[in-house]
Amino acid sequence: MLIECKNDKEKVAMGLLSYLPDFKNLANLKDEIRLNKNSKEFRLFLYRDHNPNFVGVIGTQWDKQFIVIRYISLAPDYRKKKYEEQAICELAAGNPQKKITTVPEYVYLMKYLKQK
Repeated sequence: MLIECKNDKEKVAMGLLSYLPDFKNLANLKDEIRLNKNSKEFRLFLYRDHNPNFVGVIGTQWDKQFIVIRYISLAPDYRKKKYEEQAICELAAGNPQKKITTVPEYVYLMKYLKQK
């Protein structure tokens, strides 16, 4: 289940983001959280499988026609294709009026959308 990240889940998002190399630096991590908090264009979504814990985060950028997936970070025990696929497909299914795309580093995620 995808849930848009709000202030009460900020620390959860920070923990999941810290798995990505770009956000191991605390200043970069705080800048990213601030960007997503202060902008309607940039949004974070927390991903929860069928358990009460959040296991992933997806960073997105929105405009009128597109949602750009900027990154996805999953907890170590959940770094399997099925969790990436579930999260990406849920994002697409919840926004059928938008085209989903990615930044170049994550273009491999597009295969999950083409399988449907």
